[in-house]
Amino acid sequence: MAGSVEALTPAWITEALRAQGGLAAAVTVATVEATPVGTGQMCDSVRLRLGYDGAVSGPATVVAKLPATDPTSRATAKSLGSYELEVRFYQQLAGDLPIRTPRCLYADIDVEEADFVLLLEDMAPARQGDQLAGCTPDEAAVAVAELSKLHAPRWGDPSLASIEWLHRDPEARQTFMAELLPVLHAGFRERYGDVLDDEVEQACDALFGHLGTHLGERQAPTTIVHGDYRLDNLLFGGLGGGVPVAVVDWQTVGTGAAMDDVAYFLGGGLLPEDRRASEEEIVRDYLDRLRAAGVAFDWDDCWQDYRRGTWSGLLMAVAASMLVERTERGDEMFLTMARRAARHALDLDAADLFGA
Repeated sequence: MAGSVEALTPAWITEALRAQGGLAAAVTVATVEATPVGTGQMCDSVRLRLGYDGAVSGPATVVAKLPATDPTSRATAKSLGSYELEVRFYQQLAGDLPIRTPRCLYADIDVEEADFVLLLEDMAPARQGDQLAGCTPDEAAVAVAELSKLHAPRWGDPSLASIEWLHRDPEARQTFMAELLPVLHAGFRERYGDVLDDEVEQACDALFGHLGTHLGERQAPTTIVHGDYRLDNLLFGGLGGGVPVAVVDWQTVGTGAAMDDVAYFLGGGLLPEDRRASEEEIVRDYLDRLRAAGVAFDWDDCWQDYRRGTWSGLLMAVAASMLVERTERGDEMFLTMARRAARHALDLDAADLFGA
């Protein structure tokens, strides 16, 4: 297991790429140059520039994902099973889903030690989305259209419940979150209380005052969901512009309500004025794409689930800010996410659904 940058030697890379057919048996990696890439806090990512003996007949660069060097982030990832989720996604699901992801060149994990390595296709010169800056409505429309390719193929598929690492135990998860989230919320309010907007406090009061109701709300129909579908986890215009958008960071993949992904993305990725002007059109286009793929989903149910999904961004901002390494950019990002998600929930009167 090469769970550190130092272990990614030319000999190890050679064997790893050969193992899954990414490198001919006669080709040997001679040099490896690593540079950090991405803004993730749950694990470490590096771009590897590879040199070969003789003529180049392998990838010039690959992206390696490894366990976080920060002990807090790594401990969180282990407790949540985040590394296993991403590795198993690439091993067992990605190949059968039409959503665009980097091609997996190698994947291995030691679950007990929270040690793993992924070698992924380098999507350069793709542009990573920026959660702080937000995106245009046109970019949001492309991203949500791509999301339909994740949700539609396994919509309402009962066999998902048999994939233990993906589905896990929903009742146990609900109980765990009902106990953990109030503790994280208290820490969030203590840490950021001096800079929280009134709208964030109002939305938090509504959500955490009805947390049990929210966590226990219906989740059918379920499908495969990303769980953290946001701009930092999207790559726009990769491989010379031939790929409109590709999706990375599958450490939160699971089964759940599709509209949580949609609302989470639009509420966090668009500035409020852009969201208000474009969200219904984008959601209707998404629904049309689901229906074209054979999914039966009523507009009224779709929109109600979308309104309910607005809380997902606030929950992520509160929870993640308390569970990963604290950084200056992280603080800014989580506060931005909280503000946009709170405004989204308030705009759509999502608190009214607690009694629905």
